[in-house]
Amino acid sequence: MGIMKNLMAATAFTAISASAAMACEISARVNIVGNEFPAIQTVGSGAQACSGAEVKTNLTADHKDIHVAGMQGNPAEYTSAIVANSTLTILMNEDVVRPLDDLVAKHGQNLKKNQLITVGGKVMAVAFMANAQHLVYRADVLEQIGMDAPTSYEELLEAAEKIRAAGIMQNPVGGAYKAGWNLAQEFNNMYIGYGGKFFKDGSAEVTVNNEQGVATLNMMKELAGYMNPDFLTHDSNATNAEFRAGNVALMNMWGSRAATLVEAEGVSDEVKNGFAIAGPMTAGGGTTPATTLWWDGWTVAKNISDEEAEATFIAMTHAIRPEMLNEETSPQAVWLIDGYEPTEAAIGVFAAAQAGSTPYPMVPYQSLLHTALGAELSDFMQGKESAEQALADVEAAYNVAAKEKGFLQ
Repeated sequence: MGIMKNLMAATAFTAISASAAMACEISARVNIVGNEFPAIQTVGSGAQACSGAEVKTNLTADHKDIHVAGMQGNPAEYTSAIVANSTLTILMNEDVVRPLDDLVAKHGQNLKKNQLITVGGKVMAVAFMANAQHLVYRADVLEQIGMDAPTSYEELLEAAEKIRAAGIMQNPVGGAYKAGWNLAQEFNNMYIGYGGKFFKDGSAEVTVNNEQGVATLNMMKELAGYMNPDFLTHDSNATNAEFRAGNVALMNMWGSRAATLVEAEGVSDEVKNGFAIAGPMTAGGGTTPATTLWWDGWTVAKNISDEEAEATFIAMTHAIRPEMLNEETSPQAVWLIDGYEPTEAAIGVFAAAQAGSTPYPMVPYQSLLHTALGAELSDFMQGKESAEQALADVEAAYNVAAKEKGFLQ
């Protein structure tokens, strides 16, 4: 993907264009579905600044549960879904988003090459930000135990034990381990850190029931031993709430969330002053960070009129114009927009890119494996079955889905 090859170029974004902001006029409806974190809320508001027709948004943590159904109708309910690496492949598998090449040629003159997400030679999405999960921690708590920010998960476990033993926090580790998508993503991160391959080269045949897969699950289980006992219900929102409440000192968190983590109402000065960001960690003595590089961007629905598609493209392009950057919006993300200058909150994402982190795989069957992991790993995390059995269950569930979709015979 061009965006991943060009991610490092984000450190050298040019100064903002002096050209005046252009008015945004549209002539057909726009309806956007996406996640709810601040950067995406900013993009949604930017699209709603257009006049001439109604622009609606449905920004919710449940977006992955509704975007396919909301784009399958004819006409589709949503004219655009805000997506990332993994969700674009889901929408493409269902054939509900359209190629954007014609619209890019007509209205995308100000988009940069590394914003155009090309799959099979066609532009299928426009990216506006980069993202990765990395370490977020309490520097003041680590100072109390005499440790620096961990660079590996082994060091994180050592720090967690010292924090617990010192009586500072009982459950000092946070993680978005909610059963389903989040738990699967934490497996993906750790498995990459252990050097695991998801599939046989050039094939849709899954290969996670192996030494690296077992090591991954065992590390996740060790980490969970230092988490809130309800960790299987904790998504990013709940994990961040634990950090804000002063209950967590170490966690793997999205750069897009870390940027505004301690700005919420009611966060104590102690938590605000101790808050710090570092790069992603390694695992098992490996050198590849146990994380994945991501982009967030937007699509245009297939099952809508050409007039609605054009209006959607114009509105979404307006939402990510250089003029949208200011003191409030710049810290919200690592923006892939001309004029963006990295803020302190971007340290973790840039560190992930500089350390050679692996992009989240965009093969069409990765989403099926992600779903299988999310459905089958919670029994192991609860001590109900072995790592090997859990991974065998994952492969069996994936094989059924991959055969249904025609990826396997």
